[in-house]
Amino acid sequence: MNPNKENELKTPASQHFFPYQLRWLNDNSRIKIWEKSRRIGATYVQSYEDVRDCVVNAVENVWFSSADESAAREYINYCEKWAKLYDIAATSLGEVIINSEEDIKAFVIEFANGARINALSSNPKAFRSKGGKVVLDEFAHHNNAEDLWAAAKPCTTWKYPIRILSTHNGQNCMFYKFIEQVKKEMNPADDTPAKLNWSLHTTPIQLAVDEGLVSKILGKSATEKEKQQWLDEQRAGCFNEFTWLQEYCCVAIDEATAFLPYQLIVSCELENLYKELEALTGDIYVGMDIGRKKDLTVIWVLEKLGRVNYTRMLRVLENTEFRIQEEILYNILKHKNLRRCCIDSTGIGMHLAESAQKKFGQYRAEAVTFTNKVKEELAYGLRTHFEDKTVYIPAEYEIREDLHSVRRTTTAAGNIRFDVEKSDASGHADRFWALALALHSAENNYEPIHIETRCRRETEDMTKGLCDNIDFDLY
Repeated sequence: MNPNKENELKTPASQHFFPYQLRWLNDNSRIKIWEKSRRIGATYVQSYEDVRDCVVNAVENVWFSSADESAAREYINYCEKWAKLYDIAATSLGEVIINSEEDIKAFVIEFANGARINALSSNPKAFRSKGGKVVLDEFAHHNNAEDLWAAAKPCTTWKYPIRILSTHNGQNCMFYKFIEQVKKEMNPADDTPAKLNWSLHTTPIQLAVDEGLVSKILGKSATEKEKQQWLDEQRAGCFNEFTWLQEYCCVAIDEATAFLPYQLIVSCELENLYKELEALTGDIYVGMDIGRKKDLTVIWVLEKLGRVNYTRMLRVLENTEFRIQEEILYNILKHKNLRRCCIDSTGIGMHLAESAQKKFGQYRAEAVTFTNKVKEELAYGLRTHFEDKTVYIPAEYEIREDLHSVRRTTTAAGNIRFDVEKSDASGHADRFWALALALHSAENNYEPIHIETRCRRETEDMTKGLCDNIDFDLY
């Protein structure tokens, strides 16, 4: 091969790849893992890396495995393309029997220096007694991922690299567990020693679009409007949020434990819900979940029209001083149509709740202390509104993820708990509890009871002489 071609393989021309592909290619970590959207060219750039490693004598064998045979064929076709493009002496050996007793076959390309690329089936036994670079494509979708990993990992004992690429397939698979462990060790606690030294790449479809995917598809520089339109078309074509999030957005879904499934949440989403307070003519109900440094403060404002509650304002405050939180809340509470506001008075929220009650009265500002019993009542009340379609929320990613993050668990003592994994980006289900409080305030409108009656003298006149002709001796 021409030495110039070899140099070009080491540092490929950027016109072949998008920035997210180049970041993967230029990452020389021994073990790389890539959570990705479908059809963004991940296997394509991986095939280039594998051809390069073979040509420059970095590895003697590449053992590639995907979830099905068609993916293995596509990968081999990519490898053959790179060999042809860079005028590399390589021979396609077609389908080769690797193990006749186990009937294990592979598509094989052999290079002039003796290095081979082997595209195997997903049978874990195919990796037994092998050595070299390992590439596990669509790892989350392998039927026997644990057995596959157990067989493939020892192939790399002599410092060969490992590449793991996949879209998500729920939270009960090894791929998801790998990613969670890597993320945890990328941000370790002070007393937690790192055990892995893996690099992690995350490429949702939105990032791929921003970095040139749609422009490549359209054959021209796409406008922001064209990019968004393309994303909207892909999302609509999924027909459900579950598919969209897992296949395109790098979100692992575990609907079995979600208190509010995505399908239920999306069914109550609407566009153009927000309005200025001054424009609201219906009854207003508010929920406020209070945080300060670690958690968000969320104020959720509903306008109730008939039986239906429409989200009109959502204020999300991060690391905001209490005096500012108080000002924002008071501006809402003084609205003439405000009927009731339920405020989280647990812990740090107690002072703000008491101050609001003192200024606006306990019927307009109600303090709610979170206990397991109270949270259960609030959570089930919220879900009932979603099931009955009596609440509508904005179609926003942060809201959707926050509402979906709550998990219902049962303790060993039989008590019900509502938990969520902590997330610096989206809070601690703060939007969920703010909405639950707002809906609670709309359902339980405890107004002062006013009793009207006639004055005492008029009441006496009405009954005067009523019993004059009654002979009580008869009774």
